[in-house]
Amino acid sequence: MGFLGDIELAEEAAADAFALAAERWDRDGVPQHPAAWLIATARNRTVDRLRRRRALAAKAPLLARAEPEPEQSHSDTMIEQLEDTEFADERLELIFTCCHPSLSIEAQVALTLRALGGLSVAQIAAAFLVPEATMTQRLVRARRKIRDAGIPFRIPPAHLLPERLASVLAVVYLIFNAGYDGTPPGAGSGEGPASRHELVEEAIRLGVALVELMPDEPEAFGLLALMLLQDSRRAARMRNGELVLLADQDRSLWDRGQIAAGEKALRRALALRGRGQYVLQAAIAAQHVRDQVDWAEIATLYGELARLTGSPVVELNRAAALAEAEGPLAGLAAIEGIDGLALEDYRYLHSARGELLRRLGRSEEARSAYLRAVELGGPEHELRFLRRRLDALG
Repeated sequence: MGFLGDIELAEEAAADAFALAAERWDRDGVPQHPAAWLIATARNRTVDRLRRRRALAAKAPLLARAEPEPEQSHSDTMIEQLEDTEFADERLELIFTCCHPSLSIEAQVALTLRALGGLSVAQIAAAFLVPEATMTQRLVRARRKIRDAGIPFRIPPAHLLPERLASVLAVVYLIFNAGYDGTPPGAGSGEGPASRHELVEEAIRLGVALVELMPDEPEAFGLLALMLLQDSRRAARMRNGELVLLADQDRSLWDRGQIAAGEKALRRALALRGRGQYVLQAAIAAQHVRDQVDWAEIATLYGELARLTGSPVVELNRAAALAEAEGPLAGLAAIEGIDGLALEDYRYLHSARGELLRRLGRSEEARSAYLRAVELGGPEHELRFLRRRLDALG
């Protein structure tokens, strides 16, 4: 609803549409075109809200015993525009507004999740691990900055797109990961209709819109390829509520059409000479869906990505790939070379160490590493997997 020019009104419209979807879709089934249904519903609810405001504004002078000459208000103008407009998909305009460079990345993500993801303030606060009151103030300040700075609700001119693109790509990928890595806080608990799969679909749809908007931008194609390739294995990642490792997944459940689309997007990114972080990650994801995974190539790609980003998490992923390519001892040596303080509270560091130590037969050390990973918490299906590893150690 970026067309409205008011971030709070847009959020209210989205919230109304999601709430009505939660009520009606359970009863009547999901419509054939869910996104179009949500946009039309948000538009209709906004028209109703603006009419109520107009009626209240018209009655206020009468209550004050005044009879000024009626003038067309901003609400009147918006109602006319809304009623005369066949809504195009404007979510991309809204995300560019939310990702304005004058806002902090935390504010950009929070605004986007609120406006596009259908998440409540409580859910977003839980995702950021901050109190709800803190997140409320963060959103208020961001909306005020958009209003006071006169940030327009539109896709920027072509010459301004590159400076905004990095933030937009980061936010889209965060939305994707919110759905791919775990259920957003509160989802499915009556706080809102957002679900894991809905967030993933929304992120992929935004990725498609971005490559249409910027057909010569390799990182946009890289991100789209990455999301398609990762999501292609969704049906095989869990079995009876339990996590299934890549090597044990039933490949017949993988979405081959999605894999083909992801590989096509990756080829386009490489043809554009892309070598940014999303293109590299997409190249790694493409290796994972090959019949014969080239772990040495994956380790090389992670090494290039680590040099580009300086991320210790990427170094950890490189260590895991080395373990597959050269054996657990090589992987463990690579892990020991990572700055321990940087990932001391990162549960995947300890679970990865535990796995390699287990494969080396160093059971007591493996037990300590697995226990540390469990202590740091995480999604319940991951914790169950770690506990099974601990039970298997005896």
